[in-house]
Amino acid sequence: MTTNKPSLDPQKFVTAIRKSGLTIHDAIKVGDPALWIPTPELQALLDAGLRGLSLTGLPLRTSSKVLKARVCEVLGYPVPKSFKKTKPRFPGQMFDTYRQKKNNLQVWNEELSPTRRYVLIRLSDDDVVTRVRVVTGEALALLDTTGTLTRKYQARCTPGDNATELITPIDTTLLAPFVTPNVDLRHVATPVKHPQAGELLSIKVVFERLSELVGQKFADAGFDQERNRGAALHRLVCATLGYASYQDDGQFPDVRHQLLEVKLQTSPTIDLGLVRPNSTEALDVPMIQGKQIRHCDVRYAVFYARIAAGQVEITHVFLTTGEGFFSLSFRARCLMRNCKFRYRRASSTCNPNASHTIRSTLGSRVSRSGRAAAS
Repeated sequence: MTTNKPSLDPQKFVTAIRKSGLTIHDAIKVGDPALWIPTPELQALLDAGLRGLSLTGLPLRTSSKVLKARVCEVLGYPVPKSFKKTKPRFPGQMFDTYRQKKNNLQVWNEELSPTRRYVLIRLSDDDVVTRVRVVTGEALALLDTTGTLTRKYQARCTPGDNATELITPIDTTLLAPFVTPNVDLRHVATPVKHPQAGELLSIKVVFERLSELVGQKFADAGFDQERNRGAALHRLVCATLGYASYQDDGQFPDVRHQLLEVKLQTSPTIDLGLVRPNSTEALDVPMIQGKQIRHCDVRYAVFYARIAAGQVEITHVFLTTGEGFFSLSFRARCLMRNCKFRYRRASSTCNPNASHTIRSTLGSRVSRSGRAAAS
């Protein structure tokens, strides 16, 4: 099932921030266990704290200031006398806010940042906040259906004779001290819980369990239902790893508790979004025993499947660390490329601003008219 329930108590971050005396402009290291608010907890705080806030009748600039002031209060920050025009507007927690009445999002004058958080604030027709969703630039990139993104990483992989292959037999040097060959996931955690030392299965054990899915079949949701097919596989992965339930909060990586990203492929091209798997940028999860987890520490499970007679059959499983994704042993079949898409610009004679148009996660349909207001 999908869930928005955070795995940590969000209020502990608010208390720590209040005591720290920090402002929204003071830098916080990603993953700081006391002060950095992970995305699920950030969403829980802002959704609860902003819902019902009325901006009815307020001029645009006034409503923007009222909204940002409430965000500060909700997160435990002092409200500044004026808000600096920084990028992002809340640099301490690395996020921007966008007000929306339409089901699309336009980010003006800059490319999406994979590590920045985007706070999408849904307003009713009479300007009352009805819902808040927080997503990373990486998650937003996966929702793009307009072809306006200027950068997107992909890989091309042609499965060989072996139905299963463990590309990297050991975890990264940073992650290895925290893994274990055996843990009862049914009783200790959910798939969306933050990873912890002693609760991470080794990549070898993950591979052994996921290899059992080769030959498994599930109902095909339809030719244009890649996300629903991915959700069906995600459910199988959670059960095979040993979790008592399936949970998905739409954040990266898919199985956060195991630092596992799941890819379902019915064609050779693998969409990787805005971040190279071997990136050493910090991942938006709490530190583990003082060590900041990076994107390259994430494990990638690539499942290949064929579709026939209304059934999806898993034919191959590859497992690798992000660090080893483009290793010599995998490169023979997997080749990264930097994809260029159309970059839409408004008329230079009336408005030189450029924009990315992306489907909003707050709605179910795409609207190409209207735009979100950056606060």
